Amino acid sequence: MTRSRLALRADLLDFTADPGWSAPDAAPGVRWRPDHWLLVEDGKILGAEPAGVFTPGPEWQTEDHRGRLLLPGFIDTHVHSPQLDVIASFGTELLDWLNTYTFPAELRHADPVVAGQGAETFLDALLSHGTTTAVVFPTVHRTSADALLSGAHRRGMRLIAGKVLMDRHAPDGLRDDVVGAERDSRELIRQWHGTGRLSYAMTVRFAPTSTPEQLAMAGRLMREVPGLYMQTHVAENRAEVAWVAELFPEARSYLDVYHRAGLLNERAVLAHGIWLDDADRQLLADTGAQIAHSPSSNLFLGSGLCAWPELEAAGARVTLASDVGGGTSLSMLRTLADAYKVQAMRGVKLTAWKALHGATLGAAQALGLDHEIGSLDAGRTADLALWDWAHGPVAQHRDGRARKVHERVFAWMTLGDERNLAATWVAGHAIFRRPGAEP
Repeated sequence: MTRSRLALRADLLDFTADPGWSAPDAAPGVRWRPDHWLLVEDGKILGAEPAGVFTPGPEWQTEDHRGRLLLPGFIDTHVHSPQLDVIASFGTELLDWLNTYTFPAELRHADPVVAGQGAETFLDALLSHGTTTAVVFPTVHRTSADALLSGAHRRGMRLIAGKVLMDRHAPDGLRDDVVGAERDSRELIRQWHGTGRLSYAMTVRFAPTSTPEQLAMAGRLMREVPGLYMQTHVAENRAEVAWVAELFPEARSYLDVYHRAGLLNERAVLAHGIWLDDADRQLLADTGAQIAHSPSSNLFLGSGLCAWPELEAAGARVTLASDVGGGTSLSMLRTLADAYKVQAMRGVKLTAWKALHGATLGAAQALGLDHEIGSLDAGRTADLALWDWAHGPVAQHRDGRARKVHERVFAWMTLGDERNLAATWVAGHAIFRRPGAEP
């Protein structure tokens, strides 16, 4: 059998451990290998060799991208596929945002044609921004989840998604019921969970739009089906937190609503987590659930500033997310740049190492997928993104002035976006190339 062998020459950057909140020059776990060949066989990484020592033979398909930066594909742990329709909409906070923009957009995805076209546009957009894995909300409609999961499967992507659950406090056409939601969820799980590189997530919109009975159903399926994920929102906005307290007076906190329903475990992904207290942070640590920090969305909707270091100090896990459409870009570079600003407002300095780790290896570890994605280790699936260090005269000038590796990487992270992306590979197959960026 003929093997597919690909050798990519570039500057390689990934992580072997969490760099933590150390100063850039003292950060552990940073693996920087300038001018190396990354060797890929049949979609898996074999290893890396210095270009000055190793020369690939004729059995290798070679691409010489010296002077470019090669990383694992980004992992976006919270994003809404139908909200490309409303990205960059003006003037509301969270609850008004949902009613004014999000719910009308999601209603359109009841139409299978709209759902199919929307899923295709969204998945191609992820890949053209260097994101190869995502945890995604479609809509309440089964056809929306089906279109998203089938589109990701055709592309060979690692994707986690599931039909949204909402049986109250939503418009006509966006509500399900407990019986119908369970039926649709079971059928989608049977079809897609574990198919190719797909995993299914019980997808609770947020506590106010699910009755206690629906939350209990989701928790029952989590216990029943091995490997299911759960995704939802928690403590994003102060008005939202107050509403949850009115709807669930028996719960100690917003997070406790999910805990009581059996929804918190090591595969639970909760977006935002801004308005949490010490007991909540300890509950996250005890259950293994993660917070998907969504800095661009939090800034755009005026929701608040996530206490990332405090969450980690309590033992909770934090990953990075674009949260489009409250977030203003699918670019994880722009997301990481906003994460720096959020922490700076809190008096904390976020290094490029810590930020990038949270969107690659750290996210893979939090999702239990680091055996497959998140690094350039041998044996990992070759989900890769190739970047130009700088785009445009200002960034090129700044890049030329950088003297240390972190200075250069931080400038790339801060000034870069999808225009810096040269190519994306999924399982060793080039699935996106920017015109004119060929080797």
